[in-house]
Amino acid sequence: MQYGFAIDQRTCIGCHACTVACKTEHEIPVGQFRTWVKYVDKGEYPSTTREFGVMRCNHCTDAPCISICPTNALFKRDDGIVDFDKDRCIGCKSCMQACPYDALYIDEETHTAAKCNFCAHRIDQGLEPACVVVCPTESIWVGDLDDAESGIRKFLSIEPVQTRTPEQKTGPNVFYVGASESVLNPLAAPVDDTYIWADPDPQRIENQNDFAADPVTRARTTLNTAHPRPWGWKVWSYLWTKSVAAGAVLVAAFLLVVDQSPTDLTGIVAPLVGAVFAAVTAVLLISDLKRPERFYYLLTKPNPTSWLVWGGVILGVFAGVVGLWFLGGVFGADALVEAMAWPAIPAAVLTAGYTAFLFGQAEGRDLWQSPVLFWHLQAQALMAGAGALLVAAPFVDASDATVTAIAITFTVATAAHLLMLLVELGGKHSTRNAEVAAHIIVRGRYAKTFWYGSVLLSLVVLAGGLAVSMGASAWLGVVVGVVVQVPLLAYESVFVKAAQDVPLS
Repeated sequence: MQYGFAIDQRTCIGCHACTVACKTEHEIPVGQFRTWVKYVDKGEYPSTTREFGVMRCNHCTDAPCISICPTNALFKRDDGIVDFDKDRCIGCKSCMQACPYDALYIDEETHTAAKCNFCAHRIDQGLEPACVVVCPTESIWVGDLDDAESGIRKFLSIEPVQTRTPEQKTGPNVFYVGASESVLNPLAAPVDDTYIWADPDPQRIENQNDFAADPVTRARTTLNTAHPRPWGWKVWSYLWTKSVAAGAVLVAAFLLVVDQSPTDLTGIVAPLVGAVFAAVTAVLLISDLKRPERFYYLLTKPNPTSWLVWGGVILGVFAGVVGLWFLGGVFGADALVEAMAWPAIPAAVLTAGYTAFLFGQAEGRDLWQSPVLFWHLQAQALMAGAGALLVAAPFVDASDATVTAIAITFTVATAAHLLMLLVELGGKHSTRNAEVAAHIIVRGRYAKTFWYGSVLLSLVVLAGGLAVSMGASAWLGVVVGVVVQVPLLAYESVFVKAAQDVPLS
């Protein structure tokens, strides 16, 4: 059994009755919507046309929001409806990143995720959803898509239908009849400077020039809802702090494994840097939750398919390993330090790289689906971590051989980072969504931050790292180790923002 919607846009009059009924039925806060009507105008006055699109959750057959939700707050019922349990939600906003349809939002009153749930409480009573009952033109059809005798199945069998972003392969169960590409594809109709009854939200205004309107139809969105970025500075800062923690530990572990005896740098400083920056990472992640008091649900109500859950486990294991390592260094237990170096390597690699799998589950953000992201995160971790150790080296009298080894690692990692930037942003992209996001970074609003704040500074520190690896003063390494953190943080900021700037509805 699979419940679904069919929306006949040929008869929809854009009256917003479905929106009002939905808001009333579910007591949705002002300014937030589970169902809304999008307007797209074409042509130039006086020869203009207006088209409508009813936007909502697609109750996907393969719903990415369910897979990424760390606490099973989103789930699929036996009848195919994708429902949610606000009492399990921690407000991580990952479901909003996974949904390719902008269907989810954080309720301003409960601070938990919410969306269209097909009026499941009405379905359970044998009633139709509120939007269906109130539609004056009977433009919304509902029923069991698997039942050959159902009205919706018969209707869809005789009409050509469309779905939104079919390339995402989520199996959407909202079908449109008579809707144009400019309504269903958010990249086909950028916003005007103003909506017909309101001002667009700031993010829509910012990205109105990121993609061009069709020069023939001149389609433009003249009414829509606001969809601000779910993740902000705490997330891109967490990417950086996690890189410093994992990279410092990884570099020091390699030095110990290749038969270097523990020193103050590798036995105390490196695990201390790892522990401190891992702790900052945890604080950033927890504070970014809309319900931070529920963070322990990751352990008590875990969804084993979510990389948010596995990320928490990995960070916990990493903290345990570096904690033992640090204690061994403080108390002079060289055997414990050397023993901890071995498990620290996989722990650090996973700590640096698990975000690639988490971002891979964020199916609404195509820029993050890069096949080289895991390896790029490793390179960034080695850059950040080796930089941190270069800063500390002169203060703990690290040997010239140790400084040289760290500088070589730093130089190779920086070169790898720049190469992967070229691969991720300069190559051909599999979707228009990813192409637009890359354009925003390379030639759009974030170009100056990217080219000057990230690429140019990375080239500067690459030269500095190379000089240190060839015998230049370790104090140059201090400068390089401090400065390298700037281009890394600059890149993380534009990488996280640009993927979220591409409209999904």
